[in-house]
Amino acid sequence: MSEEKVVSLEVLRERLSEHRRRGERIVLANGCFDLLHVGHVRYLEGARREGDVLVVAVNDDEGVRRLKGEGRPLLAARDRARLVAALAAVDYAVIFAEPTVTALIEVLRPDVHAKGTDYTPETVPEREAVRAAGGRVAIVGDPKAHSTRDLLAAIREKFRK
Repeated sequence: MSEEKVVSLEVLRERLSEHRRRGERIVLANGCFDLLHVGHVRYLEGARREGDVLVVAVNDDEGVRRLKGEGRPLLAARDRARLVAALAAVDYAVIFAEPTVTALIEVLRPDVHAKGTDYTPETVPEREAVRAAGGRVAIVGDPKAHSTRDLLAAIREKFRK
């Protein structure tokens, strides 16, 4: 079932057209999701509460490498997207290659662009694209007390002993 929720941009555009015809509000969230943790779950559940349909854009492998450095990602983009899609809060996952989701926002025109609490509405890189598309930015999730980097460090430390 989760595999069916990972879609191409073309398929996603068609499906979102149907949701819009029904008057449903579209929310877009994004991230690397390299090692799924509770902070990700809370972020995506918070994003879902902002609308009716949650689309999650997952950075492709090169994008994760650019953002996180050598040795990342741990999992391939398709696998990360499938894990995210398996969450109950998520309706669709799409993989993207650009440094930000600005191009996706311009194409998908979400009603809400949800970002985690490590942002403010003023620091969201895509904020102008969101406004131009007629949407709004929402900061969701719990305080940024979880990170894949910290989780990996804790795992490495535990297994050094």
